[in-house]
Amino acid sequence: MTKQLVPIVLLTAVTALAVDALALDLPKRKSGLWDVKISRASAKRPPQTFQMCIDQSTDDITLQMGESASRQACSKQQIRREGNRIVGDSVCKIGETTATSHTVVSGDFDRAYRGEIHTKYSPPLMGTSENLMLIEGKWAGPCQPDQQPGDMIMPNGMKINIKQLQVQ
Repeated sequence: MTKQLVPIVLLTAVTALAVDALALDLPKRKSGLWDVKISRASAKRPPQTFQMCIDQSTDDITLQMGESASRQACSKQQIRREGNRIVGDSVCKIGETTATSHTVVSGDFDRAYRGEIHTKYSPPLMGTSENLMLIEGKWAGPCQPDQQPGDMIMPNGMKINIKQLQVQ
């Protein structure tokens, strides 16, 4: 997997939680440009940051991608609201590895959100038995004139549109 596609895969994994959260009436992200930072506590490299231009349609597409991935890979998916937080627990297969995750997402999704995903891998996945992933999203304003809803701008400037990643 190329480094440029890592944020897309991570975003898809995180949205698996958000899909079930829709049943809890979780607000959608505000339309516009979002700065998203993804870091792993166990990684020795800096966080990956990318931007995503969204509207309500592309936010729905992102959620549908997460739903499709979780439906195929997860045997357990539970979600609940605890105050102003969305909390989820899942058990998913990644090849021969079972990933057991506990996720907490908070924020208003109008200006910012923050997620923590604690995952244990059995057997270890590529040498990793446990991981803490932090995801922070911050609304940066309207999308730029040269951006279309669904555009993801990677740290190296590469632009990918999430609509092109949809499975038909």
